[in-house]
Amino acid sequence: MNQLSWWRGAVIYQIYPRSLMDSNGDGVGDLQGIISKLDYIASLNVDAIWISPFFKSPMKDFGYDISDYRAIDPMFGTMADFDELIDKAHSLGIKVIIDQVLSHTSDQHAWFSESRQSRDNAKQDWYVWADPKPDGTAPNNWLAIFGGCAWEWEPRRQQYYLHNFLTSQPDLNFHNPEVRQAVLDNVKFWLDKGVDGFRLDAITFCYHDEQLRDNPAKPADKRQGRGFSEDNPYAYQYHYYNNTRPQTVGFIEELRALINQYPGVVTLGEVSSEDSLATMAEYTQGEGRLHMAYSFELLTDDFSPAYIRHTVEALEQSIGDGWPCWAIGNHDVQRVATRWGRDAFNADMAKMLNAMLCSLRGSVCSYQGEELGLGEVEIAYEQLQDPFGITFWPMFKGRDGCRTPMPWRHDAQHGGFSDNSPWLPVPAAHKAVAVDVQDANPESILNHYRHMLAWRKQHPILVTGDIKFIESSDALLVFERRLGEQTLLVAFNLSGQPQSYSLPDLGEKALTPLDGHGLPKAELKGGVIQFDGFGCFYAWK
Repeated sequence: MNQLSWWRGAVIYQIYPRSLMDSNGDGVGDLQGIISKLDYIASLNVDAIWISPFFKSPMKDFGYDISDYRAIDPMFGTMADFDELIDKAHSLGIKVIIDQVLSHTSDQHAWFSESRQSRDNAKQDWYVWADPKPDGTAPNNWLAIFGGCAWEWEPRRQQYYLHNFLTSQPDLNFHNPEVRQAVLDNVKFWLDKGVDGFRLDAITFCYHDEQLRDNPAKPADKRQGRGFSEDNPYAYQYHYYNNTRPQTVGFIEELRALINQYPGVVTLGEVSSEDSLATMAEYTQGEGRLHMAYSFELLTDDFSPAYIRHTVEALEQSIGDGWPCWAIGNHDVQRVATRWGRDAFNADMAKMLNAMLCSLRGSVCSYQGEELGLGEVEIAYEQLQDPFGITFWPMFKGRDGCRTPMPWRHDAQHGGFSDNSPWLPVPAAHKAVAVDVQDANPESILNHYRHMLAWRKQHPILVTGDIKFIESSDALLVFERRLGEQTLLVAFNLSGQPQSYSLPDLGEKALTPLDGHGLPKAELKGGVIQFDGFGCFYAWK
């Protein structure tokens, strides 16, 4: 893979900096903590890291509310620490992708502090301001994902401002060209620092409908949550007017024109819309938009073979020359070991899920702890940090359960993450599968993860080949990967029970099993693949 297209098929390891490693004993992870674990991350055989926000912030949404795009929050360290991180990562062959939260800022950002003062200052239209209705109520019916009305009253202007998330996260007015240029200038600052890419948070939220039209109601049977629970009133609307507006494509093209001045830098957009797969295809079309996009479509409770196949096929049919990126976990959803594993989760399932993710066509985002098979942590209400969870408790318990600190040592009080009480607890169940325990076991989930990623790199067909699904049973996901004249049959048993798959048109001589992956077993016997629970099968055709 050449340096300009390194991202095609790359495995990107997501770091949640608050929870990777605490270097100074304050209970919160930091940049020096990341630096201290880069050798470990390199040992995983990943291609890049994506670091969630570490910019200056009041931390109302844990860094996704930025008050200064060009400063490191003291909680995480200094700019010198970031420079050191870049240098060490690059010396280990690891690319560095950072989050950019472009659609909104913190209410403590200097831009907003000025904008909210009056209707006639230099930043007066840098945010989305609107007059109240004659009765004083909000301009329209738009709702915030984190609960309640998406409009907040500002007495100094006698107007409302838009916030699609927390009230402390006002939305920028991307219809203003000065705003777009200022945002691009901030991106350029990090390009000049030497980053290799940007994960673009909430990229669908940049623009709003200038007519402020009401969103239409959504029927009860259509209320599906993607990044929010279905009992959230946000699920009660079609969000046609407060996000995914047509002008977003134009801004993405402006952003890509800047990025193209820095060869090899990649853009990865987070897409959440009424039809996320169609939006992913639109945003990655051609050579002038995003390099990749990913959505919440595999961050769901449904992990049946039929659902995974339908999701991937729907994107493949629409994406054209675009490039997908798949994830089964991140910092916003319940950990996959719990979400998909439920009561059946075991080490074999973890190995199978990591292999399945790495066998789809596209790039991969792998969330820290998935290489250990970590499950969701039950957080008591009194320990909750996430404002999303506090608002919707007890039906939705927030995102803290997937954000707990990494367990490094089984015999340390806080799992080796910190010498003092961490911002979220490290449970005994996580310490039992800590890195030091799994390092010492050649059959561990961790060592299979390392082996799988190295093995995958030896087979370019898995990295960049095309994909075609094959009919199978309710428990099996079967597809072919094709590259040039090569065809590889790939099959996964998504159940914990033995399964079989008949190949009526193929005798044993027509398939050559590809061994060496060390995954849960499946064998070819007389034209039938016999799967153990969570078995994995690869064979040349």
